[in-house]
Amino acid sequence: MSRVLHVITRMDVGGSSDDTLMLVTRLAKPEFDNHLISGATVDPVPGLSEILARAAVPWNQVPHLQRALSVPRDLAALRDLRRRMRALRPDIVHTHSSKAGFVGRLAARLAGVPRILYTPHGHVFHSYYGSPLTRVFIALERFAARFTERIVVLTDAEIEQHLAVGVGRRGQFVKIPSGVELPAVRAEACGAARVRQELGLSGETPLIGVVARMVPVKGLRYLIAAMPEILRRCPEAHLVLAGDGEQRLGLEGLARDLAVSDQVHFLGFRRDAAAVTAALNVFVLPSLNEGQGRVLVTSMALGVPVVATKVGGVPEVVEDGRQGLLVPPANPQALGQAIAALLTQPDYAAALGAAGRERAPLFSSEVMLTRHAELYRTSPPCG
Repeated sequence: MSRVLHVITRMDVGGSSDDTLMLVTRLAKPEFDNHLISGATVDPVPGLSEILARAAVPWNQVPHLQRALSVPRDLAALRDLRRRMRALRPDIVHTHSSKAGFVGRLAARLAGVPRILYTPHGHVFHSYYGSPLTRVFIALERFAARFTERIVVLTDAEIEQHLAVGVGRRGQFVKIPSGVELPAVRAEACGAARVRQELGLSGETPLIGVVARMVPVKGLRYLIAAMPEILRRCPEAHLVLAGDGEQRLGLEGLARDLAVSDQVHFLGFRRDAAAVTAALNVFVLPSLNEGQGRVLVTSMALGVPVVATKVGGVPEVVEDGRQGLLVPPANPQALGQAIAALLTQPDYAAALGAAGRERAPLFSSEVMLTRHAELYRTSPPCG
């Protein structure tokens, strides 16, 4: 049996938490004895405590482990993690997300943990922070990579992005996609008609949308800025944005300023994200930086064609012209033209959606779990 300790900054709603929860509950005993440590969790994955309890996975929180940079808190988190690791004596420490990735790996090194793994779940090398702080993060990532056995990335593009800034050696990287529970997604999709009824829209109304956090890196302001072009070519179209975050008020203001607010709907955080996605004619992801884009896999699994920006690992998920259309980031005109092209060519859109349904299993939870189990079982030398 291998004792595996997972350390993540927070178990709030999001792809990194979903992946971590899947690993600790689905890679089960007797082969893997899973433990979980996170920082303070404000908006936890629905039913988190109950899910962990049913799977008999011990979960402890380290209050000082927080996303924001704070030397006193980070040092306190480091001491607490080192103490807990020395008491638990895990065979493997697998850290997730950038803050827990650095503090957790350093604590594991100081505690003498034999195997240290790290999954960034995307990276913070651009589009998150200003240049000075980004340079600090890159320096910390370079340092921690020296004592990391494996860096788990979602796509080949992420490997090249790490190497381009001098983080890690090529032989350290292993590619494992972020897995999506495809049967659960398809089961939830039956709520699509209810979503349209909630919005007061008929089944014939052209509907585009996105499920995403309302933060700058998601590029949502460019999607709203594209609405005049979309409405020029498809006047009956509506846009839905499911999610919440720091930019919501600004995005609502932008919709008013552009006189499109009557056809832009802010749904807030939704627990039925797959139903929202299934209600769409086109799913749009206008991100400035994206590790993989789990929402793209959800959309493809439901046969909804995609328009997304050509950033990060997105082109490895959505093949341009096959499951969707890819456009440059921060370009409302290109975004609007691509969306309008799919709304006005339903047969073409349907063909893209069908191709997406065929491709989605490459990014399933089963693929993710199988490859992680193989990773934990073997410890090949770093190249």
